[in-house]
Amino acid sequence: MLNVHDHSRDSAGMKYVYPVISRRAGGVSVGINLNTNNACNWACIYCQVPNLKRGAPPQIDLPLLETELRQFLRGATSGDFLEKNTPPGSRRLVDVAFSGNGEPTSSLEFAEAVAIAGHVLDDFGLRDSVRLRVITNGSLMHRPDVRRGIALIGELGGEVWFKIDRGTTKGISLVNGVRMTPDKILDAASACAALAPTWIQSCFFAIDGQPIAEDEFAAYLELISSIAKQIKGVHLYGMARPSQQPEANRLSALSAKSLSLFALRIAALGVCVVENP
Repeated sequence: MLNVHDHSRDSAGMKYVYPVISRRAGGVSVGINLNTNNACNWACIYCQVPNLKRGAPPQIDLPLLETELRQFLRGATSGDFLEKNTPPGSRRLVDVAFSGNGEPTSSLEFAEAVAIAGHVLDDFGLRDSVRLRVITNGSLMHRPDVRRGIALIGELGGEVWFKIDRGTTKGISLVNGVRMTPDKILDAASACAALAPTWIQSCFFAIDGQPIAEDEFAAYLELISSIAKQIKGVHLYGMARPSQQPEANRLSALSAKSLSLFALRIAALGVCVVENP
């Protein structure tokens, strides 16, 4: 039985396609995992991917991806998959999301995979009810092929969930494991929002028992304020599943009350905020 605490990539026995119950999306999300080798260009300390390594995904078997997506959607829309595998209240398809075990836009076939997903949703008559999404760290927005894929997401009525977890170079390095300045993240997020509807997704948690420091949060607020008029809003979420990274024992979830206090300060910027503790 699927649940929000288990996002196993092999729950459907497929290579690329996997269903999960997404608390943020509000139902069954059909995941597309392009990073089947558990490789990512970031190394976020809260990542739930086991055996995460640095790198890019292998070449994608696009015909197999299409076959799997069609097979799963057929079972979910005309079969009994949802009744057998999801609890009451979650038995609806909400999106097809490029997420998986690494940065999806690092795949050289990303744009082609988006096009395939769009065609399949059209063939099943699901374009209006099942949204196409990509969950990204945005670090590859400078690549023309990535921009092409993001633009296609926008053309197909989809949206982007763009990761911004911290607001300083030091904080980004600590949490996301990359050397990147806030200005570069802001430029990438702005470019993304110009191509497709974009939500910022931010994961807040305690490190060594301490929540995000005030100066770090102030810098984060400054980033959000700078892009507030371009984005749809902020998905603020906590840790529902344990990290699989070496830093896991240093991390702990914030209380719902603590997360709500952060959400109120973000909302004060005039930004829509969706909370998921």
